[in-house]
Amino acid sequence: MTTTADNNPAMPLPELTLIVAATSKMGIGLRGTLPWTGLKKEMAYFARVTKRAPSPGVTNTVIMGRKTWDSIPPRFRPLKERQNIVISRSLERSSSTESQTVGSLPEALALLSQQSTASESGSKTGKAFIIGGAQIYEAALELKQARRILLTRILSDFECDTFFPVELPESGEGSGWRRRGQEALDAWVGESVYGEVQEEAGTKYVFEMWERDN
Repeated sequence: MTTTADNNPAMPLPELTLIVAATSKMGIGLRGTLPWTGLKKEMAYFARVTKRAPSPGVTNTVIMGRKTWDSIPPRFRPLKERQNIVISRSLERSSSTESQTVGSLPEALALLSQQSTASESGSKTGKAFIIGGAQIYEAALELKQARRILLTRILSDFECDTFFPVELPESGEGSGWRRRGQEALDAWVGESVYGEVQEEAGTKYVFEMWERDN
């Protein structure tokens, strides 16, 4: 699909950050939901990072597929203080102040490009996050704009039937990606991230940041 941004060099496609929680085997889901429960601090980290815009007057965007949208309890959607873009071929196209429905990832990126170059509307975009599910992650990883993965590595073992499409081994290198250090993670997310293994509800995990090798 050719987007408006593809045809206009003045409208560059935005950089993408994938944010995901996954087991060491890269499992991310089971029967349409998370395999683990009770990770309140991890969910709070996700909320802070995806809300925190790089400068005043801009709003970050979270991009997701329809199944991910459906998995969010209705009282929590759209996710507050972020522009929500839902990718779906079956839902009707829609647009509101907080959420929009588009037909494809290229269409979502073209929309962000248009917003980022708006001069009078005040609709300036901040960071763009891909938040799931597996098909949307896979589509994003095919794009050069996907530069970064914020990974919550779940160290406990869980049954999964859905997997993140890139292996990110604990060794810190793999599949064209390299794990960055704690200082780089803190600087990018804008806070001092706890660097040691954490445990909630009997589940151990650690926060990591990976960047694509150039």
